Amino acid sequence: MTTSFDAIPTIDLSLANHPETLPQLLEDLRHAIVGVGFLYISNHGVPSPVISDLVSALPELFSLSEETKREVALENSPHFLGYSGVGSENTGGAVDLREQFEFATELAATWREGSPLYEHLRGPNQWPKGDMKLRRVIESYISELSALGERFLDLVAQALSLPGGTFQPFLSDQHRLKLVHYPECTSSASGQGVGPHKDSSGWWTFLLQASPPEVKGLQVLNKAGFWVDVPVVPGTLVMNIGQAFEVVTAGICKATTHRVLSGQRERFSVPFFQGVRRDLVKAEAVGALGAHFAGMIGDESTVGSQIDSAFLRGKYDTWGESQLRTKVRSHRENGRKFYGEVYEQYINDDF
Repeated sequence: MTTSFDAIPTIDLSLANHPETLPQLLEDLRHAIVGVGFLYISNHGVPSPVISDLVSALPELFSLSEETKREVALENSPHFLGYSGVGSENTGGAVDLREQFEFATELAATWREGSPLYEHLRGPNQWPKGDMKLRRVIESYISELSALGERFLDLVAQALSLPGGTFQPFLSDQHRLKLVHYPECTSSASGQGVGPHKDSSGWWTFLLQASPPEVKGLQVLNKAGFWVDVPVVPGTLVMNIGQAFEVVTAGICKATTHRVLSGQRERFSVPFFQGVRRDLVKAEAVGALGAHFAGMIGDESTVGSQIDSAFLRGKYDTWGESQLRTKVRSHRENGRKFYGEVYEQYINDDF
């Protein structure tokens, strides 16, 4: 029988600091990741100034001139890092009403002739010129969220009755961050800020909803097939499961379907995607912990089970190639420019 939820649970990470409260935290965390897949994290340990500096920078960043934004356009980057404007990305075949800057852990490009094509995804950021403060703010946030992600993984392992450190070998050397602006919707009806999807960009997503509580838009699909609002709760981050974690946990922890509706007020959000090793093959992902989860059953709505999931059901054996396919399908101008040899294949291989 399908169980469901009508609200998002909150996990207080400070409970992990005390032996007497840790068991309750692990029980609550297990319920949240197995039964819901979306949760609020309070007392997460990310310093308030790191968050407030980032939130304060967002309006100014998106107010940059069109010329400045073009200089760091995502279409300049084979790594899919940089600025993309409203309408340049689509989800589920429909245009998303958002603009965004994409950054990642700062790393050099290492792809060489003969390397797998997906290794092109690793590479440096494009930074708006002349704003070193912005770079410091973003790099500080990426550093703090990277550390939070690793702490959280150990707690999740314990919640699933696994040894600490179980999930670290699956991690990538590069995590990704999006700074997203949803302009106000000029029509009377809500538009598609981003369409229904499961996060395919990482192990987990840690989302900072960077607008006031009265600004709504984020919704998650529950297991009965109904949309549930995920309102802003000050002082928290929202966490949801990515597709790779669903694979490694044998479908016990589902990547939850969610969407964003554009409304009558602009909205800012900052998702951080904890990266997965690009060379992770499906056999390793499925087999590493398969025995531990054998006999357990995970469920989700019919609608959720039909969301495109290239690594779960696709023909590509490595996480890196399934990621590259997703990026090319979402950013087609970029795909045509840098990945012409596989562009038509990726665009036309619906499965």
